[in-house]
Amino acid sequence: MKVLISLSSFGAAETGRHGQLWCTDLAQQAGADGVEVRGELLRDAATELPALAGRAAVYSSPEGLWTPQGELDEAALARGVQAAQVLRAPRLKMSIGGFGPSSHASLQRLKALLQAAPQVELVIENDQTATAGTLAAMQAFFAAQAKAGLDLGMTFDMGNWHWQGECPLQAAQALAPYVRYVHCKGVQRLPAKWVAVPLADSVAPWRAVLRALPADVPHAIEYPLVGDDLVAVTREQVAFIRAAREAA
Repeated sequence: MKVLISLSSFGAAETGRHGQLWCTDLAQQAGADGVEVRGELLRDAATELPALAGRAAVYSSPEGLWTPQGELDEAALARGVQAAQVLRAPRLKMSIGGFGPSSHASLQRLKALLQAAPQVELVIENDQTATAGTLAAMQAFFAAQAKAGLDLGMTFDMGNWHWQGECPLQAAQALAPYVRYVHCKGVQRLPAKWVAVPLADSVAPWRAVLRALPADVPHAIEYPLVGDDLVAVTREQVAFIRAAREAA
């Protein structure tokens, strides 16, 4: 089981100050098996992506696959695939965006586009929105894509379910057959919002969620990594995820 670092874990300010190549070097020093490069945190994609080539396991696109009107966003997919190809990252992570009943007809087009880029595997993440972050939305999408002859896997974000009032354990039990990548994210409730925290500080049943998910897929840290010695903090959390997965 590989432990990755989603580079958003170092925070937008720190990542913006140093760049994702610096963060990737830090993750490697801390013993992580790889990183997830974040599209929304790129300072200059034209130079930063080539510099990171061969260093990333996943490219995370901030764009949805379908527009709010339910149309397949071919341009967004093309941008994500191109970035993944420049990185030589084997996986591209996206959300379904505005996918709905009217979107089913476009699944064949998606299938053709993905067949034209076989070196990049698309994985679908549950985000924090009503259209792409509920169990019902995810189940509807995965049923539809399977019916269309696709075989897409899922990035299961353990924490995002809370933003839509969903139960992460119920989601894990229902969606486990599709899961090919896990985002480890704990949550706590502040008066006005949910926030991401390390698993050890989470109010969610994260141990039970881990037990319900496949153990042999990559697991990424996607919660704040902060401290005076970032390498030590990151190394500690990488070890924590490995131990937690083994104990689940």
